[in-house]
Amino acid sequence: MSVAPKPTPRFVPRDPLTLHPETRLVHGGTTRSPFGETSEALFLTQGFVYDDAESCEARFKGEDPGFVYSRYSNPTTAMFEERMALLEGAEAARATASGMAAVNAALLCQLSAGDHVLAARALFGSCRWILEDFLPRFGVETTLIDGGDLEAWKAGVKPNTKIFFLESPTNPTLDLIDIAAVAEIAHAAGARLVVDNVFATPLLQHPFELGADVVVYSTTKHVDGQGRCLGGVILSSKQFVTDHLQTFLRQTGPSISPFNAWIMLKGLETLALRVERMQASAGKVADALAALPGVEKVIYPGRADHPQAELAKRQMKGGGTLVTFVVKDGKEGAFRFANALRLIRISNNLGDAKSLITHPATTTHQRFTPETRAEMGISDGLLRLSVGLEHADDLIADLAGAAEAL
Repeated sequence: MSVAPKPTPRFVPRDPLTLHPETRLVHGGTTRSPFGETSEALFLTQGFVYDDAESCEARFKGEDPGFVYSRYSNPTTAMFEERMALLEGAEAARATASGMAAVNAALLCQLSAGDHVLAARALFGSCRWILEDFLPRFGVETTLIDGGDLEAWKAGVKPNTKIFFLESPTNPTLDLIDIAAVAEIAHAAGARLVVDNVFATPLLQHPFELGADVVVYSTTKHVDGQGRCLGGVILSSKQFVTDHLQTFLRQTGPSISPFNAWIMLKGLETLALRVERMQASAGKVADALAALPGVEKVIYPGRADHPQAELAKRQMKGGGTLVTFVVKDGKEGAFRFANALRLIRISNNLGDAKSLITHPATTTHQRFTPETRAEMGISDGLLRLSVGLEHADDLIADLAGAAEAL
């Protein structure tokens, strides 16, 4: 008895490259199972089965493009990776278990003993640890410079320089680095530029358009954005994945859980709405902070008094969701201020729906000496505020109340 062929589906999806970023965040990379589910399917499985031994062999050889093992790839994870690549404008993406797993893999997969990394000095504490403590164990040299000084980038190049590494805006001082200019210097030296773009988000800054070769994110931050789970992603060319990243991830295993990848997919659907609201509130909060007694300095890329305000206008699409400020009386004043808050909570996370504040000198950058922190611009009175989705007036009232403790 013959079986009639299935009819050709009538629905033909739009080419995602013709869609706006907000639409890609909702529809990009979706692969539906035969059940035709509306939400992306969650495939909680370690492995996959094959029709026969020959199919299994072909899959492992890479001759059959199907899935092998969720440490290598997974249908849910693949959807998240494709959506991130579409959003970022990258050829390829690979998800990791955390943002630091992404940074570590993006660097290590292309380094060998005898290589040299040139990096901006202002970095997240764990990134500095990888550069200063971890890589030297394997014969990789690192030079840290003032990232805003283009002549320092040129002077720091060595014959064995393989990677330029930076974050912009920086954590926690919100300094900016001219990504396009640094990319030009890196490429002239035969090096790749790796950019940590987590503070700007993929909506407010596009490092690939500025010349970056590899972009990394902690998707724990704005992508999830609701304090639920960890994740990271590395974005690059397909060639970089083939030549460097794929084998490294497959053999070392910093893979994201399919469940976390599914959470990230759900977070991406509302990313544009959240970032737009958070950024609008951050601008209002920054202006209000500047008028409060006891606040000695406010740093926000969207303000005209930011030292690199012109670069911010040229490189970013807004000031972002983070505000950094300095209060009087150093650590004692910062602690009094944070402890007096009644709405904003103390936490070292950022990019969350809830507004969060942290004291970098005693948390994210506590392992550094006072001299190193001063060199990075992190004073004892500095506080980093991640603005959430609350009404801006409520946040401003909370900050004004805390200022009375100063």
